[in-house]
Amino acid sequence: MKSENENNKLGKKSGKPKKPFQYWLNGGFLTEDFVGKQSKLLLLIFVLIIIFISNRYYCSKKLTEMDNLKKELVVLKNVQVDLNSRLTKMSRQTQIEELLKEKGIALTKSNTTVYKIRK
Repeated sequence: MKSENENNKLGKKSGKPKKPFQYWLNGGFLTEDFVGKQSKLLLLIFVLIIIFISNRYYCSKKLTEMDNLKKELVVLKNVQVDLNSRLTKMSRQTQIEELLKEKGIALTKSNTTVYKIRK
């Protein structure tokens, strides 16, 4: 059988087993050699996680903005179609003749044909 000294030399610790929750909560993991040696890597990983989270938030914000702009575009297209139909209706020749009669303006339609002059 091995003695307690030999167990300590092989890296085995004697005593009570650690409670995992208390170990992490008290910061006992920070005293280990692994954390000290890999602190730069852990810091880099932490920074990358922060960048990833902020990028995801930024993208979701932009997607929401794009959806709102698409809805606004649909509304504006509908308004454009409505205004174009009103303009077409108001610019018909019969509509113009009726408006002239209502206003009492004496304009008549020309009976001569239009000729295109070429150079």
